[in-house]
Amino acid sequence: MSSTSSDQAPAPEAAAAAPAGDEKPRDTSSDYYWNSYAHFGIHEEMLKDTVRTKSYRSSILNNKHLIEGKVVLDVGCGTGIISLFCATAGAKHVYAVDASSILDKATQIVADNGFSDVVTTIKGKIEEIELPVDKVDVIVSEWMGYFLFYESMLDSVLFARDKWLKEGGVMLPDKASMWITAIEDEEYKEEKINWWDNVWGYNMSCIRKVAMEEPLVDSVNENAIVTDANQMMWVDINTVKVSDLDFSAPFKITAIRSDHIHALVVYFDITFDACHKPVFFSTGPRAQYTHWKQTVFYLHEVLMVHEGDVIEGTLSAKKNAKNPRDLDIVLELAFEGRHQTVNSTQNYLLH
Repeated sequence: MSSTSSDQAPAPEAAAAAPAGDEKPRDTSSDYYWNSYAHFGIHEEMLKDTVRTKSYRSSILNNKHLIEGKVVLDVGCGTGIISLFCATAGAKHVYAVDASSILDKATQIVADNGFSDVVTTIKGKIEEIELPVDKVDVIVSEWMGYFLFYESMLDSVLFARDKWLKEGGVMLPDKASMWITAIEDEEYKEEKINWWDNVWGYNMSCIRKVAMEEPLVDSVNENAIVTDANQMMWVDINTVKVSDLDFSAPFKITAIRSDHIHALVVYFDITFDACHKPVFFSTGPRAQYTHWKQTVFYLHEVLMVHEGDVIEGTLSAKKNAKNPRDLDIVLELAFEGRHQTVNSTQNYLLH
């Protein structure tokens, strides 16, 4: 995900005392977030994600009627690739905003490609910068994080929407949905989780507990899927509020074969519904690889399911109190099978 803001230096009277000698001040979690997007490697990964980048290119270049002659705001522009798509599609002007120092490279990239008269780069938090226009016709942003909402960048996009998007304006993308399924994953759980119970003959199970509380972001083999998938949540970016992003979503999934379930898996789909022919992509395990992969939640108790068995529950997520870019996630699960009855609640922290 590209970033949209950075912390401003405090006023002199509020500044902390300078560290002694050569000691460097510690980065805050927000500093770390913006600094992470200053490195080219993360942008290389996103640019090489063909599902991601082709979807944005198709939604813009194949739908020039949405962009041509329009004023566009790119929230979290990163290297500026989406802004370049808009300029190529005939935008009247594009305002490309990012807080990371990658914006310096984006400015050079815009110039190197001959679009400096169309694309204006602006460095700063979207909540703190000012645009030289009152309203824009289109807002584009690649705001999605792991588990869709990790890093809370959508908050900034909604701020921009409410402040600058004209009535009837276009959001790209404009729809998102979250899905849940379940997998068999004994080998990995044994290797990465249960391994801590006996490390070279010593009990390190206290770390096992921490490992269980951290969702795993990884690519799931589609052959490991044991249930159908259930859409837990649907988001309309045109109307959703920031308060809606802390959510509690019920789900119900059904086993498609007899097997053991070691984890639940969450992924998301994105739609550019404003396009003449909607552009869609999925981050699910049956779809083409994306850098978002899937988010895996390991269960304390393995479920023994038969084909047709039903697992019900609720997945809740909210911003972490200490670092709002992290997510506190609670999984409540109910399962009544032939051989076991499970009612459990597990807490996770995605950070």
